[in-house]
Amino acid sequence: MKRALLSCTTMLVLALLMHGAPAQAQATRTWVSGVGDDANPCSRTAPCKTFAGAISKTFTNGEINCLDPGGFGAVTITKSITIDCHEILASILASGTTGIIINIAPNPNDPLRTVRIRNLNINGTGASGSVGMQTGINGIRIDQAEMVYIEDVLVSDFAQRGIFDQRTAGGRLNVSHTTLRNNAIAGIVVSPATGSTRIDVALDHVIAEGNGSGMVFNNGPRVMINNSASSNNANSGVESTSTAGSSTVNVNRSMVSNNGGTALVTTGTSMLRFSDTDIAYNATGFSGATLTFGTSRITGNLVIGTTPTHMGGSFDGGQI
Repeated sequence: MKRALLSCTTMLVLALLMHGAPAQAQATRTWVSGVGDDANPCSRTAPCKTFAGAISKTFTNGEINCLDPGGFGAVTITKSITIDCHEILASILASGTTGIIINIAPNPNDPLRTVRIRNLNINGTGASGSVGMQTGINGIRIDQAEMVYIEDVLVSDFAQRGIFDQRTAGGRLNVSHTTLRNNAIAGIVVSPATGSTRIDVALDHVIAEGNGSGMVFNNGPRVMINNSASSNNANSGVESTSTAGSSTVNVNRSMVSNNGGTALVTTGTSMLRFSDTDIAYNATGFSGATLTFGTSRITGNLVIGTTPTHMGGSFDGGQI
């Protein structure tokens, strides 16, 4: 009899523990929904309301997906994770704040420190087409991480920058099929904390349009820009500048046009090289030392500025 009672008691305790487990458990894949609730476990059948609610219930290296259209709120990412809302109209409306902060400190349990942001609209609540009306701060700010992937994302209407990479340690930034629009300071700024910090940057099919400046790289990053456009910005198109460390920027098969300032800018010992690129209708074509590998088209700029140095040939004023 005593043995039977003990067995029943044990089963009851186990049942209670199992019943309470889902509230504490983390999943490798979680879900958000416009009609979700952050008190839910973020499963497909009981989704959360916000990315911030889902991230605490998602394993390191897990993934957050969207079930239906909605605005899912600003989020701070402190572990390796993927946020992917493929084929869903998903957004972050960041009023008076930064849309996504990536800040993954070194951690032996998370050695890769990798973040993937895919298929999102991140909006700083600015009036469309009105630089100066924005209330959001930065669209995506990167403080610490090893590798960051930003794919198929629209970042618009922020009072400072669309993407701001200010890491204090080296890493990699990959941005593809992304539009950076109407951000007051710049579409993208990569400016490591010190000149000895190296960030390797790859931009492919990235459009920076209607910003203060288009693409700014300062203080030591190594940058490759392919199949991209920096156009209709109030100031510069692409900058390679030096505060404490020299930046190296390569622009290939791209367009830099209709900018209110200078298309391609270098300062100090930084380097900017370009090829197969259209540089047209800017207030000034070039400022500082630039190098060309040839086959680019230079036309319609009000002032040429500092003549580029041709790698193995001469500048004829039109095609270089």
